Amino acid sequence: MSSNLHPADLLGEYKAAIANLESKAKIVHAQLVAMGAGVHVGDLFQASVSVAPRETIDWRGIAETLKPSLRLPRDKWSPQIVEMVDDHTAVKSVTTVRAVARTAQAA
Repeated sequence: MSSNLHPADLLGEYKAAIANLESKAKIVHAQLVAMGAGVHVGDLFQASVSVAPRETIDWRGIAETLKPSLRLPRDKWSPQIVEMVDDHTAVKSVTTVRAVARTAQAA
């Protein structure tokens, strides 16, 4: 990349390079996920893979069914409202990968 390029060209080159790197990162991310949950240590970095459930509540579905406001804390809801919220709650497994630089260890 030459520094005497027009800014539009530089931006295009940078965005293309970023897209290329993101594509490579997706592949490596998938490799780490395939290795399973835990800490995977490389020479320079370590990556942790964790899998946990994530709950998502369909508030629009609840509002369309119920109509009133649910601004009260959950412990103040009626059993019927609790059941309705639970029925509109989806739980799925979410995998998270984090990579951090390894720190020098004391000898």
